[in-house]
Amino acid sequence: MNFSKSINSSDYFAPVLDRNRLLARVAIERRNNKKIVLANGCFDLFHVGHIRYLAGAKQLGDCLIVALNSDRQVKKLKGENRPFMPEQERAEIVAALRFVDFITIFDEPTVEELIRAVRPDVHAKGTDYTTETVPEREIVRAYGGTVAIVGDPKDHSSTDLISKVSR
Repeated sequence: MNFSKSINSSDYFAPVLDRNRLLARVAIERRNNKKIVLANGCFDLFHVGHIRYLAGAKQLGDCLIVALNSDRQVKKLKGENRPFMPEQERAEIVAALRFVDFITIFDEPTVEELIRAVRPDVHAKGTDYTTETVPEREIVRAYGGTVAIVGDPKDHSSTDLISKVSR
């Protein structure tokens, strides 16, 4: 038995789509009366808080889209030594979760442009926000969408993991 067979990720993982392909897939999902949920983040060092956030986001609808910050944007947000993993590898890890339907990588400083394009029914954010502190809340509300806070208390972070490893 050959256990070293290469895995074709498209057989098992959610697809990583560019913006145009994502919008085409969202249109299909909408025609099928699916409720679209968008969650976003860097997902640099994946931990249980990420799992709980994305699982909670999926519970809000039928189709979960995860928007992943590009390497360039992670570096701007987190510092010169980040990300630890390149965007394609981060996307593959997130895509392996059974509750994730689509992944896209965005290179803008914020997720606002993607939200305007996708117009998710629900924009899900983690518990480090409240519905009133989500930066994109007015954009979402303007087209009739909702903002939801999901996941466990912010007891986990990649930054904390890094500091523990660095000690």
